[in-house]
Amino acid sequence: MAPLRPSQAVFRATRQLFQRQTQQLKTPFQRRHVTTPAETNVEPPKAEGFSLARYWNSPIGPKTVHFWAPVMKWGVVLAGAADFAKPADKLSLNTNMALMATGSIWTRWCFVIKPKNYFLAAVNFFLFLVGATQTARVLNYQRAQKGETLNESIKDLGKQQVEVAKDIAKDPVGKMKDAVGAK
Repeated sequence: MAPLRPSQAVFRATRQLFQRQTQQLKTPFQRRHVTTPAETNVEPPKAEGFSLARYWNSPIGPKTVHFWAPVMKWGVVLAGAADFAKPADKLSLNTNMALMATGSIWTRWCFVIKPKNYFLAAVNFFLFLVGATQTARVLNYQRAQKGETLNESIKDLGKQQVEVAKDIAKDPVGKMKDAVGAK
């Protein structure tokens, strides 16, 4: 058998992946009519030892989204890190809180999915760190503009939450209707 060109190898691997996915999604009756890798004369990759071929054909190798998603997401992390040079008054609190939330949620998800993707977990963790750092900078700037100390701002926030809780305790059904928008 002649060696495959890279484009042929990618095509075959994509076809195998598609066939595997369609076999898993179809009902047992429909599954009988799907061609298997044995019928298409495609040899499964050998997984002996550590080699470039084994990594190339792995479920998190360069032929899959599990590899390219983190590579591309590093651009978002680097863009957020480039904002460290910006003054805090020019940063968006909502955007950086979204980066922080996205990083934390998807870091956890990377350990739940199969195959576990530690490379994607690392990039999401750094995205969380960048978002948290920028959010802290913005909040510190806003607090400094008000002339409050950290303890004063925490006490004010606590007082606001107590007032909200008291309003809810007075009329829980009314507040629930207000929140839902029911009449």
